Amino acid sequence: MSGFVEKPEPIQVPGLVHLHTGKVRELYQNEAGDLVMVASDRTSAFDWVLPTEIPDKGRVLTQLSLWWFDQLADLVPNHVLSTELPEGAPADWAGRTLVCKSLRMVPVEAVARGYLTGSGLAEYRESRTVCGLALPEGLVDGSELPAPIFTPATKAAVGEHDENVSYEEVARQVGAETAAQLRQTTLAVYSRARSIARDRGIILADTKFEFGYEGDTLVLADEVLTPDSSRFWPADQWEPGRAQPSFDKQFVRDWLTSAESGWDRASEQPPPPLPEEIVAATRAKYVEAYERLTGTRWA
Repeated sequence: MSGFVEKPEPIQVPGLVHLHTGKVRELYQNEAGDLVMVASDRTSAFDWVLPTEIPDKGRVLTQLSLWWFDQLADLVPNHVLSTELPEGAPADWAGRTLVCKSLRMVPVEAVARGYLTGSGLAEYRESRTVCGLALPEGLVDGSELPAPIFTPATKAAVGEHDENVSYEEVARQVGAETAAQLRQTTLAVYSRARSIARDRGIILADTKFEFGYEGDTLVLADEVLTPDSSRFWPADQWEPGRAQPSFDKQFVRDWLTSAESGWDRASEQPPPPLPEEIVAATRAKYVEAYERLTGTRWA
């Protein structure tokens, strides 16, 4: 069992139809048929959406995504139409709202990996492969791969795991031409982003993208290259053979699995609220990632 500890009631706004509540985002549609994405301050861990929010998290994710969309504009178009608040929307939506094109979404998480960790490491230890791709012997947690790889996953509902799949399975599901375009674009965007991050002292270990089609054009959608969708590691602390320090919600995961939380991950009980110090430390990591990548102070 997993999902929302306390599922929120979506805010109703005249002229907007609420479509979906995700782990972090609320999705609406306006009268023109465009999508309105609102990033909340919710956070998730171990397939649970937690009862405690991380202040400013939704704004950090939104503003960092906008910055990345600008860096990648010559490689792939994106879905953003406007950052203006819809009429009648609450003031709290400022800075966390995107008006976006309604796309024909590709039902695949487009994952790029340049380093071995997470679910990729687990598969490698069993079979020396990741998503069916053979890798060299001798790799450990945090090892840099010989070249970045495309390791797609199926998109799961809230409370369920995304499932890694082979490239051949993606081609079967969406067609060979779309699969090839996904792989090429994913690796091109990852390579550009990895280079930008490296110049700022950050390793982009892996990341996931979502794409959709506007006509025949592949478009980058959802959030992009944030601490929620990517593993960012401080380059000066990289040390293969162990778990790497990261710019994300690792403080949350570590506390939940500690004796202090009193939570048994194997049980069906929902996680407890987070202590103030864990909330503050997690917020600081998100802000630090934003500031180091963009080179601007978080206001």
